[in-house]
Amino acid sequence: MGVPANNSVLAISETQSNKRRRNKSIVWEHFTLVAINGDCTRAFCNQCKKSFAYVTGTKSAGTSHLKRHISLGICPANRLNQGKNQVTLYNPASQARVSTTFRARKNSRATPPSFDQDSCNYMIAKMVIQHDYPLQIVEDAGFAKFARTLQPNFISSVDAVEKLVMNIYSRCKQNLLNLLGEIPGRPSLTLDMRTSDRSVGYLFITGYFIDHHWKFHRRLLNVITVPHPDLEYSFSHAVSTCLTDWCFESKLFTLTVDESIANEAVRGNLRSLLSIKNLILDGQLIIGRCFARVLSQLAQDALESMAQIVEKVRQSVKYVKTEDVHEKKFFELKKQLQVPSAKELAIDDYAKWNTTYQMLMAASELKEVFYCLDTSDPDYKVTISMDEWKQVEVLCKYLKVFHDSAIILAAPVYRMSSTFFREVWMIQRELMRSASSDDHFISTFTKPLSEKFDKYWKDCNLVLAVAAVMDPRFKMKYVVFSFEKIYNDGADSWIKTVDDGLHELFLDYFVQSLPPPVFVEDAFENGIKPEAYQEGESLLNGDCFSDFDVYVNDFSKSHHDMKSELDEYLEETLLPQVQEFDVLGWWEMNKVKYPILSKMASDILCIPVSTVLPDSIFDTVKRHIDRFRSSLKPSTLQALFCAKDWMQFESSELPLKIPIGNLKIEH
Repeated sequence: MGVPANNSVLAISETQSNKRRRNKSIVWEHFTLVAINGDCTRAFCNQCKKSFAYVTGTKSAGTSHLKRHISLGICPANRLNQGKNQVTLYNPASQARVSTTFRARKNSRATPPSFDQDSCNYMIAKMVIQHDYPLQIVEDAGFAKFARTLQPNFISSVDAVEKLVMNIYSRCKQNLLNLLGEIPGRPSLTLDMRTSDRSVGYLFITGYFIDHHWKFHRRLLNVITVPHPDLEYSFSHAVSTCLTDWCFESKLFTLTVDESIANEAVRGNLRSLLSIKNLILDGQLIIGRCFARVLSQLAQDALESMAQIVEKVRQSVKYVKTEDVHEKKFFELKKQLQVPSAKELAIDDYAKWNTTYQMLMAASELKEVFYCLDTSDPDYKVTISMDEWKQVEVLCKYLKVFHDSAIILAAPVYRMSSTFFREVWMIQRELMRSASSDDHFISTFTKPLSEKFDKYWKDCNLVLAVAAVMDPRFKMKYVVFSFEKIYNDGADSWIKTVDDGLHELFLDYFVQSLPPPVFVEDAFENGIKPEAYQEGESLLNGDCFSDFDVYVNDFSKSHHDMKSELDEYLEETLLPQVQEFDVLGWWEMNKVKYPILSKMASDILCIPVSTVLPDSIFDTVKRHIDRFRSSLKPSTLQALFCAKDWMQFESSELPLKIPIGNLKIEH
């Protein structure tokens, strides 16, 4: 029954409806009351136009059946438009829920939520930080129009949002200062340089440390603008600023430096800085190159050495993937040839070398299809010989070695430094062996790679070997095994270097654990008087020698204890070689048994080997600061980058009103 359209049918007027009672039910958003005659009124569904009894004479049918028509999905038009105008579904088990839902919606219409300008600005500031939006977004015409559509009273400005960004940064920084003030060990830092179009450098300094609960932390500490990145002292000055900012002056353990800033002059300046700030092992633990960038450079060199073949494969993959007709013919041929590969072809991204590796791997497994493709598709003009496909297979073999190590760096769960001695050693061994291969193609291909990686190996093998010793599955036995596999009879000098460094480092920690000596001046100040010297008493009598004997005996015991804690650990049986092993958890459980060695282990295990974040591990180009960010004030730029990193670790929402008067920071 449709809605009557003739003049005899009159809609109930507002006056008539008010005589009965005002229609406050939510159903009247979906139904229209129509007077059929003097004593009959029906409710017509606005969507499907079906009519329902409402008033007949003096009897009223109520609204329950109208609610069911909408909430149960009986209305056919409502089912069609459910995705666009979805209403609360009726739950047969609880009719009361429908009433509650309708009541809640009715009340929400009666008392709309109040508008809070401060809350809106705060959420926009968070949005800008978390999603890298420009501050100017709040003044863009499109955003302003959108915001005022939602709330006409909303007004914001760049200055207001920038102030809130700085407040959020200040609050997060204070939390991080509190955390760092409680760590028992020494943090390590990475230095990563980024550039901009303005010939200004930006030094990203990231801290790595373990808290008193033996939990690992990685935090971006500073983004320091370097106006003259070509000046050698610029980096040591930036590091000094960071150490002062975070109260690390006497606690810094070591540095891992990006290769682009790690020339000898810069490293010399950094060593000089660290020698003032308590240098460990004369700077031998400074890692002068980023492992991720070393792997990236090796991969790029390998790809460049076979650039022509790689380009042929790339064009072949593009031919298949850019036309549906071509792809259909390709897979029909694959089916005919019964090639078992399940690899998916994908065009690579020049900015990510792992995508080129994956493209080559997939194409190599489908080489028979490509080899025969011109017979079934005359438009395919690329010719790749079987010899060239063999070269692609060789290339993929070595790219896989680099890729497997890079995957560990890119993992969401951070791996301790003890993991990477094995990775670096395996690459060094494989490249050394291949460079001396009898196969001329393989030796020619790998020799430049081996020479380049050898420099990295010599630069970092000591620190990585010491870290491996701190893993109870490896200890010195794995270090000895590894060096002997590479150097055979010449391994002794390499092993001795690691053993000496390990004991020297432990000696540093042992000395730090001793109570401070009491000097004569201190004793006088504390009211302690020296024994009276009796006239005629020889300074070389037996009592003096006895005191000396006690001193020597105490020193020998201390020295013996110092050696025994380290040597006892090294002499104990190795733990089983399980894949997933919590090395920090092991040291936490054994910190009572090894009180000094456990402190040393906690510092060594969090030494970083890479200066870049996991999402940049496969990058072929260095990250660049865009025009918007490079135009910001240095303090604002630092706040945006650091706050984004810190906010992901905040356990709860930051307060809107942030007390910054008592913060120990400056903008």
